[in-house]
Amino acid sequence: MSATAPYAGPFPIRRPVAAAALLAALISLVFGLLLAGAGPASAHAALTGSDPQDGAVVDTAPKEVTLSFSEAIAVGDDSIRVLDPSGKRADTEAEPKDLSEGGIVRYGVALHSGLPDGTYTVAWQAVSADSHPISGAFTFSIGAPSETTVAVPTQEAGGGPVGVVYDIARYAAYTGFVLLVGGSAFVLICWQRGADALPMQRLVVRGWLTLTAATLAMLLLRHPYTSSGKFADAFDLAGLQSVLDTKPGAALVSRLLLLGAAALFIAVLFGTYARREDEREKKDLTFGLAVGGGVVAAGIAATWAMSEHASTGIQTSIAMPVDVAHLLAVAAWLGGLASLLVALYRTPDIGSTAVRRFSAVAFTSVAVLAATGIYQSWRQVGSWSALTGTRYGQLLILKVALIGILLAVAWFSRRWTGRLTDPAAASEEASEEEPASEPEDASADLDPERAAQLARQRAVVTATKKKRIRDADPERSGLRRSVLAEAAVAVVLLAVTTMLTSTEPGRTEEEAAAGTPSASAPAAGGPVNLSMPFDTGGQNGKGTVRIDIEPGGTGSNDLHVWIDGSDGKPMDVPELKLALTLESKDIGPLPVVPDRLAEGHWSASGVQIPMAGNWKIDVTVRTSDIDQVTIDKNAKIG
Repeated sequence: MSATAPYAGPFPIRRPVAAAALLAALISLVFGLLLAGAGPASAHAALTGSDPQDGAVVDTAPKEVTLSFSEAIAVGDDSIRVLDPSGKRADTEAEPKDLSEGGIVRYGVALHSGLPDGTYTVAWQAVSADSHPISGAFTFSIGAPSETTVAVPTQEAGGGPVGVVYDIARYAAYTGFVLLVGGSAFVLICWQRGADALPMQRLVVRGWLTLTAATLAMLLLRHPYTSSGKFADAFDLAGLQSVLDTKPGAALVSRLLLLGAAALFIAVLFGTYARREDEREKKDLTFGLAVGGGVVAAGIAATWAMSEHASTGIQTSIAMPVDVAHLLAVAAWLGGLASLLVALYRTPDIGSTAVRRFSAVAFTSVAVLAATGIYQSWRQVGSWSALTGTRYGQLLILKVALIGILLAVAWFSRRWTGRLTDPAAASEEASEEEPASEPEDASADLDPERAAQLARQRAVVTATKKKRIRDADPERSGLRRSVLAEAAVAVVLLAVTTMLTSTEPGRTEEEAAAGTPSASAPAAGGPVNLSMPFDTGGQNGKGTVRIDIEPGGTGSNDLHVWIDGSDGKPMDVPELKLALTLESKDIGPLPVVPDRLAEGHWSASGVQIPMAGNWKIDVTVRTSDIDQVTIDKNAKIG
C-alpha cells in the first residue's frame, strides 16, 4: 500500500495545534481589520431625508415632495406616489424629477394645487445602484392630522412569492457557477483522466444547465421583482425591455452570452480533449483550455461584480476585480470539493495524486478568499457595532464560523488520505486473487446478439468488481465520509453567501438608522428648549410657555409650543403667535403661526432659520378678547 502526502482539505497541516492556531489567527485578522476606518461605502441605497419630513404637520400644502437617498437609484413613473386621506393620487403622476446636485441624490414629485387638509401618505420604490429593490412609506399632514383610509405598505420591495423565487434562482445561479467552474478546474488541474469519466461530465454539464436556467429565470423575473411583484408581469415585453436598459439586465444578458462560450468549452473538454492520447498535443490543449476557460469564468464572475455590491460605494475600481477573484476562489474550492466527492463515490479510478493536487488548489483558493474577504468586510462593515448589530454583520460572523468548521472537517481528511491506496495498485492485487476470466474471443463464433449480451454481462461484472474493490478500501471509505461532511457544510456556506449578497451592508444600515442627513437637512446645533412664564393680567391669565425647536440648527426646523396654566394643566388660549429676530444681523422679525394639535399643544414644521446666531424669540399670548401679552427670550440656534 503506497502512502502519499497527507490531504488536509485546503491546508496540508501536520498538527491539530498548528491548524487551530492558523484558523484563530485568520479569524482575528478578519475581525481586527473591521475596526479600520473608511469613508462611506454605501451599497443598498437608504432614504436619508424628505421634505416634508415623516410625521411633519405643515401649514400649507407643499408644491412638491422630495426624497433624498444615500446613493444613486433608478426610478420609474410610479417610484414616488403621494396619496391623499381618501387614497387618491395627490401627485401629478409624472416621472419623478431628478433634483440631485453635487454628491446629494434627491428626487421629487409635483403635487396638485388646492389639496385639502389631512394626512397624506408617501410611498416610494426604487432600485439601488447594487441592483436590489428598496421601498418604504411615511406620512405627513397638511393643517392637522386626520384619519386616512390608506394603509402604509409593510412589505418591502423584492418580497412576496416573486421575491422568494428570485432568491432561489439567485442561489441556484451561484451553485451552477461553482459546479461549472470548479468542476472544470478540477478536471484540468487535478485529474485530467476525469475528462473521460461520465459522472464528472454530468457534474459540469448540470452546473452549466443550472446556471443558464437560473439566469433566464432572473432575467424574466427581474421586472416583477423590482416593481409589481406579480408573476404574470414576467412576460411583459415592455417590462423586459426596461430591464434590458438597466445595469443588472445588461449583466444577465452578458452572462447568457458567456454561457454560450462556456458550452463550447465543455464540448471541447469532454470531447476532443478527453479523446486526445498524444501527450504533447494534450499538454498544448490543456494550456489553451485553461486560458480560454479562465477568461470565460472571469467574465461570468464579473457579471455579478458589475451589478451588485462591488459596483457601488468607495474604491469600485478595486472592489470589482477583488470580487471576481473572490468568486473564482469560491468556485475552485467548493466546486473542486464537489468534484472530489463525485469522483470518490461514482468512479473507482481517482488516485492520491489528484487528491494531492486538489489540496494545492484548495490552499491557494483559501488564501485568496482570506485576502479578498478581509477587504470586502472592511469595505462593507467597518466597525464592531455594524458587525454585531446588523443582519449583514451577523451573517458575516456565521460565514466565518462555517469556514472554520469546513477547515476543521477538512483537517480530519488528512489521516485517510495519508493511507489512501491508488486504484491501479489495488486492482492489480485483486486481479492476482481473481481466477482468470474467459478469453475475450470466446464469443467470436456467436451471433451478434449473443455477443452483445455477453459484452454487457462482462461490463456489469467488471463494474461490480471495481465497486467491490473501491468499497473494500477503508481509507477510501473514510475519505468519502469526510469529504461528504465538508460538502454538506459547503452547501450551507453557499446559502449564507447568497444571503449576504442580497442583504443591506452593515455600514449602510447603520447610516440609515442614524438618520444620516442629506445636504438639504439643517446644520444642527442642538435642540433648543425654553420655558417662559407669562401674565396677561386678566382672569386665568397666568401660565408658562414651553418651546422646543428641533434640531435647533440652520435650515428647516420643527417647533413645538406647550402652554400650561397656573395649575400645571394644559391651557388653551384663543391666539398664539411667535416671531424670531436676529438683531445682530438685522434679520426679522420672522413670523411663525403654529397650528393647534391638542389642548395646550401647538406645532409648526419647516420653520426656516437662515443663519446661526443668538436669536430673540417673541411669543404673543392672548387669553381673552382684551387680555394679551408679548414675552421674549434669547436662544442660541445653529
